Amino acid sequence: NLQTATRALHRDGLVVIEDIITHTTLSHLNTCMVSDALILQSAGDSSPYNYNLGNIQQDPPLTRPFFSPTLFLNPLARQIIHSVLGPRSRLSFISANSAMPPTPTSPPQSQPVHSDADFAHPASPFALVLNIPLVDMTPANGSTEVWLGTHSLSSLSAQEGAHGERASGRIAPALLEERRAERAPSQPVVKRGSIVLRDLRLWHAGKPNRTQDVRVMLALIHFAAWFRNPMRVEFDEDLREVLESAGGDLQVQSVFVPRAELEERYMKRGFGNSHDFNQEDRLEEIF
Repeated sequence: NLQTATRALHRDGLVVIEDIITHTTLSHLNTCMVSDALILQSAGDSSPYNYNLGNIQQDPPLTRPFFSPTLFLNPLARQIIHSVLGPRSRLSFISANSAMPPTPTSPPQSQPVHSDADFAHPASPFALVLNIPLVDMTPANGSTEVWLGTHSLSSLSAQEGAHGERASGRIAPALLEERRAERAPSQPVVKRGSIVLRDLRLWHAGKPNRTQDVRVMLALIHFAAWFRNPMRVEFDEDLREVLESAGGDLQVQSVFVPRAELEERYMKRGFGNSHDFNQEDRLEEIF
């Protein structure tokens, strides 16, 4: 199974593994995050949206009542991640992408096809995104459109928009048409309880949620130990022992803060492209 998953990631840039997370664990977090998402959506143009108002970047509350090692430190996901990226991989980003129900001021829209690696990056695997949908993810509620195999084609020259802009990382239209003729994109159904591992370089697009229910999908980014990304994740200080005991050979780049402080600001993060997934001491000339 490990060989199959590793092969899929190298070939397609994505793999889905079903029946990993219990539904009870997902429901507990989903109730909280749906409520948070609706608060963020009400902020309109001031919300941390990605490309359009129908796709919101939101962090989960990383406090003891909502933290499950099965979700955030999943041992099966870690086996695959280390198989591809090497030992001692770094977890330095935990957030979520929420596809929001349409409103009169925010009709259903698709994101442009883009890559999250909107900077000069290595041609070899250096980062994997662990996505965990908290509900069944379907074309109706905004299952992500994926362009399998494009991780090996991805480069900064294929993209439009500068890093840090809300619409950076867009793939040039001519390249999309070339790729579509070779291998068309897909919008898969991902069952609740599944995990999705995706190469950060893979071309993809958030699709509109045409239902009346918020669709939350966790997004945890793991970097190879040699890729010097400096981001850190804020956790409830009560979780220090949990992370140390359950983290295993995963390097969790953590900062521990009092719960009240975390609860006051975890919903005040930036939109997706405002985060910097590059590494310190940039080496564009080598890549």
